[in-house]
Amino acid sequence: MFGAIYIGLSGLSAHAAGLKQVSNNVTNLNTAGFKGTTVSFRDYFGSSYSGGLAHADHGRPAGHGVGVGEGMLDLKQGELRQSDRGLDLAVDGTGFLVLLDGDKTVFARTGSFEVAQDGHIVLAGTTLRLATLDAAGRPVALSIDAARTSAPKPTTSVIFADNLSTTATKPVSVADIGVYDVSGMRHVWTATFEKDGTNAWKVTVGDDKGRTIGTGALKFTAGGTVDPTTTKLEFTDNGATVAFDFSKGVTAFSSGDVSTLRAASVDGQGAGTLTTVAVNADGKVELAYSNEQKTVLGAVALGDVRDPQSLVQRSGGLFDHAGGQGVAFSDSADPRVGKVVAQRLEASNVDLSREFGDLILIQRGFQASSQIVSVSNDMIQQLFGMRGQG
Repeated sequence: MFGAIYIGLSGLSAHAAGLKQVSNNVTNLNTAGFKGTTVSFRDYFGSSYSGGLAHADHGRPAGHGVGVGEGMLDLKQGELRQSDRGLDLAVDGTGFLVLLDGDKTVFARTGSFEVAQDGHIVLAGTTLRLATLDAAGRPVALSIDAARTSAPKPTTSVIFADNLSTTATKPVSVADIGVYDVSGMRHVWTATFEKDGTNAWKVTVGDDKGRTIGTGALKFTAGGTVDPTTTKLEFTDNGATVAFDFSKGVTAFSSGDVSTLRAASVDGQGAGTLTTVAVNADGKVELAYSNEQKTVLGAVALGDVRDPQSLVQRSGGLFDHAGGQGVAFSDSADPRVGKVVAQRLEASNVDLSREFGDLILIQRGFQASSQIVSVSNDMIQQLFGMRGQG
């Protein structure tokens, strides 16, 4: 009977531990990236012959109570919820984001990241650095410090398009041509076209300060197309040579006083300052600048854990890998790990209905175990109350 009490106590202890695990799952219902742990129980059997837990009649193993089994991480994906930050990241698939803590590697399914003062992208509120893949496919910490500005590029080409009317009676001007010199300074040019004989035009280029940059001659064939000898005219100012390109469909047909000639495209750019850091649709870190340029620094590293149950969950939605081996690293293009998605955070995968079902079963198990202790105690009390007959 004393053995029954100890067995009942094991049930109370095991179900109390199970209640603790269910409570942890339920209270993390709204924790981003949280993975629930399943609750299981295991029985204890043993005999004196096998060095077990209890003696048994006829050499048969005897039941010795119950304990909490090894909890299994439930790694199914949670809901990917929309956010408005380009560095809110989640994984649509089975992979894990790779974070570097010095020479140690930890993993996460989701997280809000930010740029630290030293230029590294870190998990918000920590010093854990988001890893990207180097040329050899190894995870390395990424710093954006060397790419905080976008270098200027001088204008080299202005491409013109459309028609220059042969019957126009006044000079035709194409204004607001923004060009950049070698230092990134922007200048506004105006190109003026004046008739200079049959099928010929004098081209004068000036800037917004009233200076004349240069002149040239543009000629057309009798068919209204640009003479091959004048498809490009070059003008030099502030150390930059700019080619006016008339080879992309510029024509000279009669259209009255209306000419549609325009600068269709102008290359070059001024210096740009960093405006946003985000992860693009290809899973790569992308920087955007004030000069409307973008640059890609590297692909976010994803870890493919061959035995996910070897992961150990820790605070803050992080996981340690107990095995030390068995992790392959790849990028978003690898279907084995899934895809990195920005402006998303993965919600907890706790199934509340299942947890409440487990909660009821654990409660009943605790009640039943307490009854075992109570009945065993009553039987012992009856034994102590027995008197011998004289």
